[in-house]
Order: sequence, then C-alpha cells, then structure tokens
Amino acid sequence: MVMGKAKLSKPLIFQSKLLCISLLYLITTLFVALYTSIYPTKCLFRSSPFDPIQTPFFSYPSSYGEHKYVIPTHRSSCSSPIYFSDYWMVLKEILRLCQNSSVSSHALRYMKGNRKNFGGNFSTQKRISYFDLLNDSVEVPCGFFKRFPVSDSDRMAMESCHGVVVVSAIFNDHDKIRQPKSLGSKTLDNVCFFMFVDDITLKGLDHHEVISRNSHEYSVGVWRIIKVSSKDLYDNPAMNGVIPKYLVHRLFPNSKFSIWVDAKLQLMVDPLILIHALVVSEKVDMAISKHPFFTHTMEEALATARWKKWKDVDGLRNQMETYCENGLQPWTPKKPYPSDVPDSALILRKHGLNNNLFSCLVFNELEAFNPRDQLPFAYVRDRMKPKLKLTCSR
Repeated sequence: MVMGKAKLSKPLIFQSKLLCISLLYLITTLFVALYTSIYPTKCLFRSSPFDPIQTPFFSYPSSYGEHKYVIPTHRSSCSSPIYFSDYWMVLKEILRLCQNSSVSSHALRYMKGNRKNFGGNFSTQKRISYFDLLNDSVEVPCGFFKRFPVSDSDRMAMESCHGVVVVSAIFNDHDKIRQPKSLGSKTLDNVCFFMFVDDITLKGLDHHEVISRNSHEYSVGVWRIIKVSSKDLYDNPAMNGVIPKYLVHRLFPNSKFSIWVDAKLQLMVDPLILIHALVVSEKVDMAISKHPFFTHTMEEALATARWKKWKDVDGLRNQMETYCENGLQPWTPKKPYPSDVPDSALILRKHGLNNNLFSCLVFNELEAFNPRDQLPFAYVRDRMKPKLKLTCSR
C-alpha cells in the first residue's frame, strides 16, 4: 500500500465564489441594519470628519410638536445634511472679512433721548428729512428712545457677538423654535444664534418642558433665548418682533453680518455659506427674496386689507396715499430691481452705513403705520440716499 502526501482541500463553503459574495453581502447588510437601528439619525459612511454636524442639536418633547406650526419628528433614516466642498474656503474668507473689515454700525450716528414710545413717533415730514443723508454728522432716529427691556447678561452676550449673527423672534407664542441643519463643524464657534421671545412664549416653552424657568439664562439647541419684557414696548406683538428684525445692527453693534430668519422657517444651509454666496460674492449690502406673487406695493396693500392681515383699512389707505404723495412710483422694468415687494422671511445683511440707514428708515415707517414691512420697503429703498446695494431674487 503506497502512502502518499495528505492533500489539504478548501472547505466546501469557500469553493464557491458566488457563495462567498453572498455571505459577505449578508454580513454587511446585517451590520448596516444594526447600526441604523441604534443610530437612526446618523449616516454610516462619511467622506470627512469635517462634514456638516449630523447629530440633532436638541430633542423636543413630543407635546411641543402637537399644536400649531408643528415641529417635524425624526424619521429612522439616513438624513445626511447638505455638504458644501468649499466650506473651509468660505469660513476663512468670512473670518478674514470680519477681522479686517472697517465696516462698523457706528458709521451711522443715532439720535438719542427719552420719549413715550420706543421709536419716537415722528411726523411724516420729519421722517422724510432723514432719507437723504447729507453727511455723517446727522443723527438719525432709529428706535431706542426707551430702554430695550432685556437682562444685563443677555445684553452683554449680544454685544459680545462679533462676526456673523443669526436672529429670530417669537412673540405671543405664535411659532416654534426650529433648529438649523447642515451647520459646518466650525460654524457654532463663529456664528451666534439669538432667539427673542416674550413672556407668553416663555411660558409656553416652560409648559412643554423645553426650558426651565428656574434658570436665569435660557438656551434651546443652538439658540440663546432672549426674554423681552414686552409690557415696556408695544401693545402689538408683531411690532415688538420688528425690533430685532430691523434694528439687528443696533442690538448687535459688533457684528459685521446678520441673517434674519422668521421662526416659521428652518435654516437648511450653513449661514456662512449663505452670507458668502448671496452677500459677499455679490458685493451687496442686502440679499432678500422677492414676493412669489406680487410685484407692486399696491398689490400687497390690497391683499393686506382683503385678507385682514391688518384690520385698520383706513390706516392702510392713509399709508399708501402718504407714500404716493411723497414719491412712491409703481414698479416698471426700468427699475433696477425685479420687484417692489419682498418676501422678508429671510434677510441677509452686511452691516454698514447704507444698510443700517435703510433699516432705521424702514423701522420708522413701521412704527408710524403698522408692522407690515413689505409696504414701506420700495418707498424707502427708492427714496433713500446713499442707495442700497440690493440683490432681490427668488
């Protein structure tokens, strides 16, 4: 009997390439399924550790999203934020502009004094007299004739915000606090987020256990919550919301750029990307969307009355007559803007003399008539000097 060498043969399971591939696929699928069940809001594969932040900034109580203007719930899926390959270039350029910029909100001089109301309540002719800024020594009325009622710690935080600030407001518990998405990994180190609320809104947040009123300072996710004592301001909550919307350059005197975002919106793109793409690259003072339906100011005024967005119809008529008597012209293609009516839910600004003057003049008109900011927009824009560099698109 001849004894030969023992032959080592591969296990049967490895003799079939198809079987090996099938097993590898099965193991990979099981691993991915297990990972996504444990981390439902994270994606398994990331191109870089410097991708946008993917973890939620705040977990809302379920009751907070059950009534008006609901908060969308998280779905168990890979919802990767929008990635912008030039984020780092944008970050460096914005930081350079903020550090080296000579732009300052102090380029415009503001009228001081004490009056019965926050904005001063100036006459039509007095307001018009500031439309043409002849020299830098003129003091322009721009609110703050009464103290803006926030805590000293909040005021210090606002003044300490340099660079870019994102601002929103909720008064009369009318909206929800929504967290932004697609923030770059360094954005929270260089961008401030401030949400202004009144007592009614604060009570609602406490009721739904979003905040605890036992604290002296509040935050919800990325937002620092600023309590405004509205009893010392206007009776109309919408008018109180106009203050952070149009006087952002005064509330944040050391910021170089700002984004106003209505609380009904959720910011889906990094604010640095927005500022760079729509303001810095375009070399403008302000970027704003045009209204999706209306082009003429009078169209917006009629819709405001028809849909009872402002119930004082006689006041609306008086406002439009005042504007027409003092230079408001209907929109034509000859105007250097595609529309006279903006959609002001999102406003991007470069703080400087032109933009700050425009914001002050608009605020004065809003206090004189009503908080519908689309109505005086074209009137102020077309009449003011120096002119505002504006991009208005959809």
